Amino acid sequence: MSENEIIISKTDTRGKITYGNRAFIHYSGFAESELLGQPHNIIRHPDMPKAIFRLMWHTLQAEQEFFGYVKNLRKDGGYYWTYANITPSYSENNNVIGYFSVRRKPHARRLELFSGLYREMIKVENQYNNSQEAMDRSIQLLNEVLQYRDKNYDEFLVAI
Repeated sequence: MSENEIIISKTDTRGKITYGNRAFIHYSGFAESELLGQPHNIIRHPDMPKAIFRLMWHTLQAEQEFFGYVKNLRKDGGYYWTYANITPSYSENNNVIGYFSVRRKPHARRLELFSGLYREMIKVENQYNNSQEAMDRSIQLLNEVLQYRDKNYDEFLVAI
């Protein structure tokens, strides 16, 4: 990605894709018709800790915006990293009707830090058969890193 490119997608409240801009279509490697109506996790890379998505959904369900580094899977099996900002979309009556995601090229030094952290989180998640316990332990590792760095999650995202 170039510094000026922006990947945009929209989903309904269940995470099904309702819109993707040209950059989203290009980087995902899917045709628009293959993306629309599909769960956004069609591009979820197996190198992403499940706990990060749990954190994302917890944040969004509290009607707050989520920021995070995300490794996405391309249709051809390749991948691309983004720095994502996901926000709830509201109706005229102020009800959440979906989510709007804007993704940019990630900062290289931060990406190096997060890709290493994600590898460690996945190692932890793979140690447990119970997915709930796996995510709990993975979040515990993230919280230990945040405590060690004396940062909250949002501060940690931009710390380097």
